[in-house]
Amino acid sequence: MGIATLRRREGRRTATTTLIEHMDDPATHLAIDHHLCGTPTLIEPGTAEVHLTTTPDMAVDDRGLVHGGFVFGLADYAAMLAVNDPNVVLGASEVRFTAPVEVGDELTAMATVTASDGRRQNVAVTVARDGTDIAHGAFSCFILDHHVLER
Repeated sequence: MGIATLRRREGRRTATTTLIEHMDDPATHLAIDHHLCGTPTLIEPGTAEVHLTTTPDMAVDDRGLVHGGFVFGLADYAAMLAVNDPNVVLGASEVRFTAPVEVGDELTAMATVTASDGRRQNVAVTVARDGTDIAHGAFSCFILDHHVLER
């Protein structure tokens, strides 16, 4: 295992993110904005872990409450990486939020493929903050023969 540095242009700033390289590199969602959806810290067959630090631009009010869509995006990204196929898409999901998220929270999503039936992959995802689960869900992912936007 080695460590790599990813530099990408995000608006007016350049962000530097440290990625821990594991056996498998991402095969999907290669252009995703890690600032918004998290940074992979583990990718292995059927498993992925993604880390996200919430920021002020994710807040919905002056008290620092983070919009649940960012937590969902983190969980969804982790599910996609657990399947890790270039043509994976989300078909359905059921997510339960059990605690609020605030600006500055450090979140970790852990995703595991729980069942595989041909093109359909069921993925369980848990999002935690400081070791405490704050959301969990079931994602139905599908592997297509080609990119979903190809006609």
